[in-house]
Amino acid sequence: MDERDFFGEEKSQVFKKVPKFVIVLVFLGAVAIYFATGFFVVGPAEVGLVKIFGEHTSTAAPGLNYHLPFPIGSVVVVNTASLRKEEIGFETVAPGRYVTVERESLMLTGDNNIVSVELVVQYYVSEPEKYAFGVIPDTDIIKFTSEAILREEVAASTMDAVLTVERDTISERVAERIQMEFDFMEIGLQVQNVYMQEVSPPRQIIAAFDDVNNARQDRTKFTNDAERYRNDVVPRARGEAASITRAAEAYAAQKVLAATGETDRFLNMLREYESAPEITRTRLYLEMLNNVLTNSTKTVVTGAEGLIRFLDLTPEERGH
Repeated sequence: MDERDFFGEEKSQVFKKVPKFVIVLVFLGAVAIYFATGFFVVGPAEVGLVKIFGEHTSTAAPGLNYHLPFPIGSVVVVNTASLRKEEIGFETVAPGRYVTVERESLMLTGDNNIVSVELVVQYYVSEPEKYAFGVIPDTDIIKFTSEAILREEVAASTMDAVLTVERDTISERVAERIQMEFDFMEIGLQVQNVYMQEVSPPRQIIAAFDDVNNARQDRTKFTNDAERYRNDVVPRARGEAASITRAAEAYAAQKVLAATGETDRFLNMLREYESAPEITRTRLYLEMLNNVLTNSTKTVVTGAEGLIRFLDLTPEERGH
């Protein structure tokens, strides 16, 4: 008897000695273990997509669930609550630390300048069936799509606009266009937020850019100072001009009134003269003498002969 026959006969003898119920128990245990492989747990922020022969048949809720064992059934668990992130232009190496990836961050603007842009795209799974069974949502697809859209938007703007006033606007447009691409590809993703983490000139020219920026700030400062000076001087000059104008108008009105009064007085006097020339002439003559001699220190003395002597006497010399 050769060695093979010896061991074959020995094995058959061993199996004959094993009780049949033990074999049945072992078989049933193996079957139970096989079917037990169909149990699975879905987390609170997840859904389970159950497949039978590769076709999606049902969606399992969070908790303990069951599907037919492999190869008949299987399950794909998808997290629908966690916020996922795609980085463009940089890579996070540790919490709070990152490095710039220049092959992604350097972009050409519409006025033929170069800027360094670092973008963050935050998204989550909104339709797990499309995410799991549609086009495979590889992160490279998301990254390339977002980067291509960002480059187009930057190329449509000037360098100053990208660095200053249009940062938020560009981020909003990029978010809208990324979502349109996700919907077109039917990958079941929803954009939550898109923002520019950092936008700056390339580090090779940042010193020159700072000089230009400082010059612009100085220009703005000087312009504001001139505007403040103008706002102070012009109203004051206008006020002074208005005051002078009002004074001139008042003076003119006063002179007109005075001239009108003199004209009326002269016309009244003319009428009196025409009615009584001698009397009026004498009255005017006497009024003139009275006005002239009121404050005079000279005294006019008339004698019986009609002679007039002018004596320059002081009050003490006159005795009265």
